[in-house]
Amino acid sequence: MQVNFRLSGIVALLAGILILAIPRLLNLIVAIYLILTGLVQVFNLRI
Repeated sequence: MQVNFRLSGIVALLAGILILAIPRLLNLIVAIYLILTGLVQVFNLRI
């Protein structure tokens, strides 16, 4: 069985977990997520 992970999916999952665990960090987590997602799409990064 082969499992393929996309970097943006992993980042989104981690961001969601952090937001649930520490809601006051919402702005920071969203900003970091948007920056990482943008970098992944601009440079076509994959794991």
